Amino acid sequence: MTGPRRWLIAVLTAEVAIGALLFGGDLARALPRIAWPSSAPQLTEPVQPGDQTRRFRPDRLPSRDRPDGTPLPDTADMPDRLRIEPVEGGITLRGRIALGDAARLTAALDLADPSPATAWLDSPGGSVADALEIGRRLRVDGIDTAIKAEAVCLSACPYLLAGGTARRVAEGAWVGVHQHYFEQNTALPAIFAVEDIQRGQGEVMEYLIEMDIDPALMRHALATPPDEIYLLLPEELERYGLSTPPPDPAG
Repeated sequence: MTGPRRWLIAVLTAEVAIGALLFGGDLARALPRIAWPSSAPQLTEPVQPGDQTRRFRPDRLPSRDRPDGTPLPDTADMPDRLRIEPVEGGITLRGRIALGDAARLTAALDLADPSPATAWLDSPGGSVADALEIGRRLRVDGIDTAIKAEAVCLSACPYLLAGGTARRVAEGAWVGVHQHYFEQNTALPAIFAVEDIQRGQGEVMEYLIEMDIDPALMRHALATPPDEIYLLLPEELERYGLSTPPPDPAG
């Protein structure tokens, strides 16, 4: 029994060591952000060219005013996963994008008759993989995407926006990008962590090209840490293809 016992002890020791490595890596990643939190302005501060990075926490989006000056409710009560609700001529997708939401939306669209014309978005982001899958389904079904002035589309949500056949963003809406984790634990050996992150970024780039969105959009995402968000100006939304001009009535 000495041999098997020795192997069992060795396996348990290795598991403890791996656990300590994972915990230590996560701690090493988190400590700098805890000790030196973002000094960027609050999300509600107006942006202008060259000053577009704002503090960001998807679970603590601040309240703000509607275009007419009346206050909007605090968005911290957003659903923990996408709430899919039919409205006249379309659907609303509101809340965080959770794992499995792509399958839920696919099931809803399979049953929809007629297919919705427009998906109205209001989300602080979430699962990148689900966002890409949802965006592809919206494009296949020929569904437009739109964001109202009082809505937000942050983090992974712009990939839903990109999936629309036509894409409309009302003045005053927040649309922003930043770095993503891709559900990876970066405490894994560096070669594997970097490989996973690069694969995830490659999938996003491939998706943007597929949707005819300028992949230069990723420049802002890669340069903005997860606790901050880069808010896109209307001219950037149009330049990168995230918003499409209305059809020419004369055409």
